[in-house]
Amino acid sequence: MFLEQIEGRTIERENYNDKGDLLNKQLFEAGKITKKKDYYEIKVTTTLYDKNKTLKEKYTTTYKCEPEKFSIVLFVFPFADPKSKETEISTKSINFKELYNIEKLANVDLDISFDSGLMNFFGSKSTIKIYDRKKEINNRSLSIKSKISIKAYAFGIRIKQLNYLLTEKLNSNGLLTYQKFIENDGSYFTMLYK
Repeated sequence: MFLEQIEGRTIERENYNDKGDLLNKQLFEAGKITKKKDYYEIKVTTTLYDKNKTLKEKYTTTYKCEPEKFSIVLFVFPFADPKSKETEISTKSINFKELYNIEKLANVDLDISFDSGLMNFFGSKSTIKIYDRKKEINNRSLSIKSKISIKAYAFGIRIKQLNYLLTEKLNSNGLLTYQKFIENDGSYFTMLYK
């Protein structure tokens, strides 16, 4: 997602098993984007809760975005090191800038590298394919339905593969308001943007 999609917003992620039981919850509170010499950064405070919504942990991470590398922030990766004080997520994609181009919902392919903690040590690279994208317009809101395939690699060996059905809702200003990621086994997580 673009930094502009999260700036100054609170994002609530809830993880559920295939029966719909809450497993845990994360709250991401994003600050303002700060322009540095040749990059942008944003501080995100993350609060973790268990299934009873009891506070477990809280920390702040600084994400860097270099416009020429077209860096992005993703809160969907369970294998990244979120507690790192600074995380850079670099992407290579020809069409990622078109992710929310409603007039032309093209497939999006991303190559991602994490510059953070243990994942950087292992040479972490991942690929994401967002495909079969369809839009639905209801009154003032827009929904996008997609399929996602995520493959994570360390030392060139695939260590994890995730497949999701994704539903995204955007408001009339084009900002995300909701996302639901459903895995093949029926477990899922939601992201609510406030």
